[in-house]
Amino acid sequence: MSAVIIQVKTSLPEHVHSQSEVTAALAPRLAPTDGTRAVLERLHSNSKIEQRHFVLPISEYTDIDSFTRANTLFAQHALSLVEDCTRRALEETGLNADEVDHLFFTTVTGVGAPALDVLLAARMGFRSDLKRIPSFGLGCAGGAAGIARVADYLIGDPKAVALVVSVELCSLTIQWEDRSMANYVGTGIFGDGAAAVVMVGRQHPKALNGIDVKATRSTLYSDTESLIGWKVGGSGLSLMLEAGVPEMIIENFAAEVDVLLSQQGLSREDIDVWIAHPGGPKILEAFASSLDLTDSDLSASWDVMSRAGNMSSAAVLHVLNDLSEQPSATIGVLFAVGPGVSLELVLLEWK
Repeated sequence: MSAVIIQVKTSLPEHVHSQSEVTAALAPRLAPTDGTRAVLERLHSNSKIEQRHFVLPISEYTDIDSFTRANTLFAQHALSLVEDCTRRALEETGLNADEVDHLFFTTVTGVGAPALDVLLAARMGFRSDLKRIPSFGLGCAGGAAGIARVADYLIGDPKAVALVVSVELCSLTIQWEDRSMANYVGTGIFGDGAAAVVMVGRQHPKALNGIDVKATRSTLYSDTESLIGWKVGGSGLSLMLEAGVPEMIIENFAAEVDVLLSQQGLSREDIDVWIAHPGGPKILEAFASSLDLTDSDLSASWDVMSRAGNMSSAAVLHVLNDLSEQPSATIGVLFAVGPGVSLELVLLEWK
């Protein structure tokens, strides 16, 4: 093992809206004609999402008219959400804030310098010599990448305590004048949420119980920069989402998994739990098709998507939270895709 996950906690904002409520609230301005409204309603209804959590009541999103407004709201709402899950994660492990040595913070829906992790450190009372790694741009792969990079870090600091913290307020990226299919899909699948993962090095006393990070694999595909990501402009963050992403997963994903497993003397038949990023119905279907899995094999991911949507980097950590209680000797693979296009794989074993 390179590191051990000893706790996962998640947070969701208080405003909960059904998918039909979201569609009805957004349609008059986002899809003002009969034709565009029909497209919006079809895409939203096909998402297999029942509800999502937002930091604002759905009626207040019409006030977001600029990047300045959206980013100001991010600063106002993200900190309390991420502090909640971070504080609970440490309390559940019996660790104090001053015992944290490393903090990996990721988001792709708000920017700032200093980054939000500085404010989190002040709220939590972390030590002044905390080693911080704020990350912007990993997108939906950020949660998986955070676990992988922290595991790498803890190889060199095996007695240390580390946090992977994610917060995404995807709802604040609303683009009212964008009539693209990508924007219509995005308004139908993205939600808000946060997650915190506590990890320790293999020589820490608390490493005796938890989930071993056995191995990781990262892949960055060339000439795919336009497939997934954000276009940054005066109105904020506009979603880039090309139709070829599921096909790319189907063609390439299984081979990457097989390389990761073969390096550990394993095969797909040895895997008990698949922890997939719930990026949307087509993404989950592509993962399943590539690995010859059934819907039940990815049921935890489908469940998170149904009740909270795609929370970008935080989403796969919500799935991990739901699956954190497993019998000993259970082996699982956690995975997510993000801008680049990039792929992050993490091999896990429950002690």
